[in-house]
Amino acid sequence: MQDIKEIAIYIIIIIIGLIAAQHMNVVVSGSMEPVFYRGDIVLIEKANFLGIEEFNAENLQKGDIVIYNATWFPEPVIHRIIYVGTDNNGKKYYVTKGDNNPSPDPTVVYPSQVTSKVIELGNYPAFIPKVGYITLWIRGL
Repeated sequence: MQDIKEIAIYIIIIIIGLIAAQHMNVVVSGSMEPVFYRGDIVLIEKANFLGIEEFNAENLQKGDIVIYNATWFPEPVIHRIIYVGTDNNGKKYYVTKGDNNPSPDPTVVYPSQVTSKVIELGNYPAFIPKVGYITLWIRGL
């Protein structure tokens, strides 16, 4: 009986670890400085996590920091929404920009491209400083 309890505890710990890992993302560039720096880990909520909608990508607002699949870059991008608009077909879109970049991203972002949103605690984005350097080193970034 004791062995079953120990195994159950280990399984629970592994499940919690896997869920927590899916709600973290490592910052790989300096485009969001001074809010985040390269190697910081941001805490996120997902647009679709195992079929659960943790937030609605149609309801994002100016100032939200999102992670999206860019058409202009091969990796997901973490940038801030600076404008919310509607195109000629009535579809909502977002203009995004890295806080440290001189100009907005080259293309608009549609809600379907947004995969995650950075969690805010109060008015501040939630992150863990510098811990992600290990991941960057392993990935050779």
